[in-house]
Amino acid sequence: HLGLTSCVTLGKSLNPKCVSLVPDCSLSLRSCLQEAQCAYAIILMALLWCTEALPLAVTAFFPLILFPMMSIMEVCVEYLKDTNILFIGGLLMAITVEKWNLHKRIALRVLLIIGVRPALLILGFMIVTAFLSMWISNTATTAMMVPIAHAVLEQLHKSPEQKDVEAATLTPFLLLHPTESGPIPPPVPEENEQKKREHLRFSQGMSLCVCYAASIGGIATLTGTTPNLVLQGQVNSLFPDNPNVVNFASWFGFAFPTVIILLLLSWVWLQILFLGFNFRKNFNCGGKGREQERAAYLIIQNEHKSLGPMSFAEGAVTLLFFLLVALWFTREPGFFKGWGNVGSLNDPASLLGVPDAQGKLKAPPALLDWNTVNKKMPWNIVFLLGGGFALAKGSEKSGLSKWLGDKLTPLSSIPSPAVAFILSLLVATFTECTSNVATTTLFLPILASMAQAICLNPLYVMLPCTMAASLAFMLPVATPPNAIVFSFGKLKVCDMAKAGFLLNIIGVLTISLAINTWAYPIFKLDQFPSWAHLNTTICHVNGQFNSSVFFP
Repeated sequence: HLGLTSCVTLGKSLNPKCVSLVPDCSLSLRSCLQEAQCAYAIILMALLWCTEALPLAVTAFFPLILFPMMSIMEVCVEYLKDTNILFIGGLLMAITVEKWNLHKRIALRVLLIIGVRPALLILGFMIVTAFLSMWISNTATTAMMVPIAHAVLEQLHKSPEQKDVEAATLTPFLLLHPTESGPIPPPVPEENEQKKREHLRFSQGMSLCVCYAASIGGIATLTGTTPNLVLQGQVNSLFPDNPNVVNFASWFGFAFPTVIILLLLSWVWLQILFLGFNFRKNFNCGGKGREQERAAYLIIQNEHKSLGPMSFAEGAVTLLFFLLVALWFTREPGFFKGWGNVGSLNDPASLLGVPDAQGKLKAPPALLDWNTVNKKMPWNIVFLLGGGFALAKGSEKSGLSKWLGDKLTPLSSIPSPAVAFILSLLVATFTECTSNVATTTLFLPILASMAQAICLNPLYVMLPCTMAASLAFMLPVATPPNAIVFSFGKLKVCDMAKAGFLLNIIGVLTISLAINTWAYPIFKLDQFPSWAHLNTTICHVNGQFNSSVFFP
């Protein structure tokens, strides 16, 4: 109240008419108080998310208590937005695919096509893992692929002596043949140690390729990983007038080429790091080790045969999967009028298709039941998404976003590609220590405010930073796929850090290439959009479009 009292005293001393300024002073004080209270809530939640002193989902419910108590806003509606429903729908399809083992059938079939030569085997596992993680969770994909990889590695690394012992145990009668007596030649220790080192390095490379490909593949689709949905929800919440600029089709057009490039570069890096520069040996052009490769191929083939013929349920799930993807792509693709703009049935009309009595025919088993959904649905992530949307909206309502944007205006003197690169590197580093969902939830509202303040298209910094949140390659605790691979053994933290450090740099550079080339026509990044309303007039009048790029 000291500021308010000083304002009143100053007004009376200057002019009695200045007493009319008291309501404005009171309003300004109240606004500053709300900004400080919202900042306190965000800092408190950020600390709890980073330290995980409380479960992430529990911390996400803090705005339900704090924001109404601080008279900032009512936030219940923010916990179930369209983005949450999209997330739940994608997870329902992923759970159905997992239930009927369709993902395992796809994985084994692709591995049979690619083959089991060392370099191609790593590439095959990366392609399969990345494709599956585009549609189902990265954790589930990694948990399925790692045991398959280790079974193949066991066959590739068996010595001839082990194979003779196995063959003898499987033979019903053991026949002894007389041979000339003589000393048994001792094994060569140097050669055995060299082979063990090569096998260990190959095993490490195979393990890391699975978790890295899972994280990379999730970037490709809007529902592939949660940070992508956080971006869509934050854009729709912070900029409600935007014409659904981040949709399934636009994100796929931007992210899929990025994933292809990053996947190929990471494969080359892992091959160099763990297999060496002997490409002739890596592709097994010399013909050595054919027996081990044949045994590994038989393992994959037997696993595939054990699944049996494709069932009706698998066929139905496949059909529904392709139908769902087609509907996602064509709802609002941007370059033509999608089915989402044609019109929709109202609620009473939709009930006309629901029968009023139970049919006489007995229904077959359901493709998905509630027990399976309740067991496998990550409800904590759904609540975490809602908490992020509540934070973003509260930051906007309290005026904290505008205050942050005003403080970041000096960044307008820095070229926008440098801003995007530095921020992406910062997010990629931060996500090694905390959840990628929490990282994007905390950073995106601040980045949006900064972009508005410096007259830069908000998507120019929000898109690369969202992608960078998935570049968690260095530590086992950074993401669940890393932890799963690390738990199987044969890996040290230094091995993962060494491989992941350069891969992080490669990832940020690839994302910078994407945001400065093919992202421009997709999202119209060369202009400040009208839906980013803050300072729009100033930007248009002064011509302050901070859009200097590497590529015109």
